[in-house]
Amino acid sequence: MQSNIVTFRFLSEPADVNFGGKVHGGAVMKWIDQAGYTCAVNWSSQYCVTVYVGGIRFINPIHIGDMVEVQARIIYTGRSSMHIAVDIRAINPKTKKETKTTHCVIVFAAVDDNGKTVEVPAWIPQTEQEKKLQAYALRLSELRKDINEATLAQLEKGEE
Repeated sequence: MQSNIVTFRFLSEPADVNFGGKVHGGAVMKWIDQAGYTCAVNWSSQYCVTVYVGGIRFINPIHIGDMVEVQARIIYTGRSSMHIAVDIRAINPKTKKETKTTHCVIVFAAVDDNGKTVEVPAWIPQTEQEKKLQAYALRLSELRKDINEATLAQLEKGEE
């Protein structure tokens, strides 16, 4: 098993459905967090906390009874952080048609028993695709800085 990739597979269930008859976003977000956490812990061998979830893109719906595949992969590591791309696909078990449904990048930090961050092993991209994913993670990291500044400015306005 590659330690930088984790894949979950399961059938979507009636309890996952929203009022529109499709799997609701909250269930998908839970799956993203679970797969991302598992990938982070698997990579770092440490307890990990979610630092950032951004840009969840719901592309296509998931239907009840679809086989769901949630794949989480390390795409960049910092000193204590792991940037993980999570992609979700739905496969119709009757037709075998596969549809990409969701994508996001989630960032976890490895922490010790006192909640202090600890170093994680460096992930070094080997293939051209992995190098592109790392560049993507770095670009998103730069964009997050702008988002964080805008958010802080808005929060300060709210306190006036």
